[in-house]
Amino acid sequence: MTAFTTGARIALLLMPLLLTACTAPAPPRGEPSTAAGTVCAPPRGTPGKETATTIDVIEQAYFCILGHYHGGATLDARSLLTAGFAALTQELDRNGRDLPEAAAPTLNGDRKADWAAFETAYRKITDQVPGLRDDLAVATLEAIVTALDRHASWSHGAEQPPDHHDGDGYGLGLEANVSASQAESNLDAAVPPLFVTSVPGGAARAAGLRPGDVIESINGSAPFIGPKATPAIAALYPRYPQVRPVRVRLLRQSTGRRWSVTLQPGLYQQDLAALRVVRAELLGDDLAYVRVTGFLPDSADRVLRAITRLRQNRTLSGVVLDLRGNGGDGSGRGITEATRLLSAFAHDRITAYHCTAGDTCTSLRTDDTVALLGLPLVVLTDRGCASACEHFTSAVKDLRAGLLVGTRTAGVISGPAQPYLLADNTVLRLPAGHHLGPDREVIDRIGVPPDHHVPLTPADAAAGHDPALAKALTLLHE
Repeated sequence: MTAFTTGARIALLLMPLLLTACTAPAPPRGEPSTAAGTVCAPPRGTPGKETATTIDVIEQAYFCILGHYHGGATLDARSLLTAGFAALTQELDRNGRDLPEAAAPTLNGDRKADWAAFETAYRKITDQVPGLRDDLAVATLEAIVTALDRHASWSHGAEQPPDHHDGDGYGLGLEANVSASQAESNLDAAVPPLFVTSVPGGAARAAGLRPGDVIESINGSAPFIGPKATPAIAALYPRYPQVRPVRVRLLRQSTGRRWSVTLQPGLYQQDLAALRVVRAELLGDDLAYVRVTGFLPDSADRVLRAITRLRQNRTLSGVVLDLRGNGGDGSGRGITEATRLLSAFAHDRITAYHCTAGDTCTSLRTDDTVALLGLPLVVLTDRGCASACEHFTSAVKDLRAGLLVGTRTAGVISGPAQPYLLADNTVLRLPAGHHLGPDREVIDRIGVPPDHHVPLTPADAAAGHDPALAKALTLLHE
């Protein structure tokens, strides 16, 4: 009797908790319960110190993707797990530790069951190579995120060069016609030959490289095989703390000289004027030339103020806006700045659409509080123009607000990415939608074609000639 009474009392005490558990709201679709410790959320403030990436962090990222990525509801999650497992086995092989048990688990399309199968196989493998556990986790999660698209990213392992000062760059000290961003995310669009376009400093300047020098090989590998670019190009843009030297073979077409140099990555001092996001000058007596290297906060107003200064006490006949190499800023703020700048050339127009996976679209419109400049516009573009830059150029073209001169843009644009904090204090960024131009055209992976195709050649770079700018001046003086 006493035991029964004690049990009944315990049951009565637990009843509110049981009822709460049964009536608690379900977690977002695609995510496990909060009790599993895997729900992701936007970061609040600056993340703490990064800790080791584990299988639990990978699980958190997996379900975060399924719950928050714009295509997560219709995504076949097996593609993520297969990519992650492939990277896991490749990392084992690179370290000479491939295992007989490292065979892919059977996946049947049930997201939770497939994760359980993946986790079981993963733990079985990593338990046998504990010294590689951290590297295997990083390789696996990187591959899962990369399997989504070029707009999803995982920020981890960030380090700054030692004794870094304003104006310092890190790398080989050269820029090529295939930019760092293109080499990283859009290599398929690269066009041969590969050549140096500028030498801001560092090892490249010390070795005597010049604009126009053709790069025939990188660490013994050709940058192009026929018309197709190879991953060798990425070695031109090492990031700290990469310190391996890079061997390049060069051709100077003006003299026919061929030679090889070994370039050591390191810090180098850059020209501070070249680092300014907005630079403006008067060309001749009547044209405003403005170079904008990024759509960062306040950049639109800085452009407009610069044009106003150049316009004082003279009549301008046009504006040349140089957006070559402008990678936007990778956030919704960049789109806002691009829209604000566009609004100085067009009013009461739709500039783009942001759409969900189900094609429910929200229109973006010009900011008609911005005063119209009333000046003809020519925009210089290249494969380095991406993200918010492509929002701007596609709207200029579709709305006939100006002319585009140069080469096709990058074709790397999505809706704004949302950040999500993971348990190791790293940040996962997932686009919440996809981007369409004003005419509802797809720009991602395609780019915006110029009205006048004017590519830079090695001979142009060597001579310091800018054919796209020359064409822009001709168009504005016609």
